[in-house]
Amino acid sequence: MFRLWSRTFHNTHVLQNLCVEDPSEDTRTHKVFHALEKTVLEFDLCTPIWLDKNIAEFQRHAKTRFTQDNFIEPISFDYLEIQVIEED
Repeated sequence: MFRLWSRTFHNTHVLQNLCVEDPSEDTRTHKVFHALEKTVLEFDLCTPIWLDKNIAEFQRHAKTRFTQDNFIEPISFDYLEIQVIEED
């Protein structure tokens, strides 16, 4: 089972929280993108842009933060954090 935990933060407080599960046999990359797509639909956000910093951070720690720099539209929180909490 693959599980991705997504949270939005403002001043260290969690505003929104979602855990997306993906039991498919897809690749890890596809599972991350599908889970992120479900997250942004649930949170009513535009899809964040993956910068080199996010890619490197996610590859090292299975976790990254998307700030205003990653979004085209203004956001009402400080950052969106995604983290893989379980992998096959």
